[in-house]
Amino acid sequence: MISNGPAGQQGAPEAIIDTQSLLDWQLFRNPVCARWEAALACGQWQWVATSAMRDELAHVLSRGIPGQWPGSAAQTLAWFDAHARLVPALPSPAQGLPRCTDADDQKFIDLALLRPVRWLISRDRAVLKTAKVAARRFQVLVLPPARWAPWEAAQPAGPSTDIAAPEA
Repeated sequence: MISNGPAGQQGAPEAIIDTQSLLDWQLFRNPVCARWEAALACGQWQWVATSAMRDELAHVLSRGIPGQWPGSAAQTLAWFDAHARLVPALPSPAQGLPRCTDADDQKFIDLALLRPVRWLISRDRAVLKTAKVAARRFQVLVLPPARWAPWEAAQPAGPSTDIAAPEA
């Protein structure tokens, strides 16, 4: 197993955070994401990713993001390296799994559903469209950042849990 993130969180529920949500959290310091870091440090959840997800983040950061932000590109990538637990990418999914209309985002959905994890955090409309199928068939919650509270993870995910609708 590939690993570079924090140890000692084995057994904590896993989450995948897409690139835009990670930028919201670490570069833009969106207040919606403010409590994630403490919950991660306390072992209430663990962040899993693949090297392809890291590559996408590095690519986005290398293009430059205009404006002045509380975080920096270098800090954001270093944060990823220090806190995400890298896992091997999974083979192409079998037929019948939800497909994302944005091929660049399929890697997040595939890992979330095939691993499976408890949460996939995204504000991408194409990813959020998979929420109902992911919850019903895979017990994975696909949520926008504003609706995710990993510190409230005492209840197992399931078909009856809160499901996000795509944001406008």
